[in-house]
Amino acid sequence: MSGSKKKRLSMLDTLASAGVQPPAPMPSTAKTGSMLGQNGALRSARDAVDAHQVWDLDPWAVEDTRLADRLDPSDVVDLQDAIETNGQTVPILVRRDPKTPDRYMLVYGRRRLEAIRNSDKVTTVRALVAAMDDDEAVRAQISENMARRDLSFIEKALFARDLVDSGFGNQAQVAEVLTVTKSAISMALAIVDTITPDLARQIGPAPGIGRPRWETLAKAIETRPYLVDQLVREADRIATECQTAIALGQDLDADPSVMTFDAVLTLAQDTSTVKKAEPKKAKPKTSALTVDGVSVGKMTTTAKGVRLDIDNHEFAAWLEIHANDVLHDLHARFKSRIED
Repeated sequence: MSGSKKKRLSMLDTLASAGVQPPAPMPSTAKTGSMLGQNGALRSARDAVDAHQVWDLDPWAVEDTRLADRLDPSDVVDLQDAIETNGQTVPILVRRDPKTPDRYMLVYGRRRLEAIRNSDKVTTVRALVAAMDDDEAVRAQISENMARRDLSFIEKALFARDLVDSGFGNQAQVAEVLTVTKSAISMALAIVDTITPDLARQIGPAPGIGRPRWETLAKAIETRPYLVDQLVREADRIATECQTAIALGQDLDADPSVMTFDAVLTLAQDTSTVKKAEPKKAKPKTSALTVDGVSVGKMTTTAKGVRLDIDNHEFAAWLEIHANDVLHDLHARFKSRIED
């Protein structure tokens, strides 16, 4: 073994034996944080120790500040049962909080972390600790997402929208890290923007509902964007009914979010029951026109203007010839009234 390798292993052994053990790998003091900040070699050695083993951490010492990638991250009951029965077989990935030595920031593994937090039997979470910055953490989360086959189309589309909105990158850059084409990202974002993130999240992940059907919903909304609020209420109603049925032990015909999607799409396409509220039109107002107590016609006032109907044909013909002069005289009297 070379001398440099022996020296490096000796440093790691010394650091590990000196008490580098999560959840408090170093004393939580400003002095220690300053020491690590100034001593690059010590920090590198600590990171090397982190990378060479799986740590048992306090699940509540891990902060989750990432962009959401699932529409129903709280659905972890089955996963919790599995971990309680067989143990946590796959570690989560975290990175150290740069501001607090004994705290960690989640990179991926939200459902595993949530399942263990909800458990009365499992008190620690198995984790790999990686040295990475914000950008590297987002890329690691993306890579892990792409390896999972259970993220639905709309979850991936919403995740892409969040990446763009958070300033991670433009559409081309997001497409690159998601390993899809820019056109695919553009289409996904267009669908999300038309449907609106609020309606998409209210519907839920809708597993098995691919881009074509989401695009059909977007097209139904595109010509009538005023439907969105009504569709959000419908999605909330169906979701509530599904939750009630599940609570009562009833079997559903499909995933609740799929049932919600189907109901929303049906309503969006039903032009006979979903109509835009038309503004109420004011009724025309008709007044009689008289000269020396004798009716000569009527004046009708509508939202578009005023119409005169003259019964006396000779007078009507004269008025047609002298209309501009009469109107000029009336307008002058109108202006004089305002100035007075």
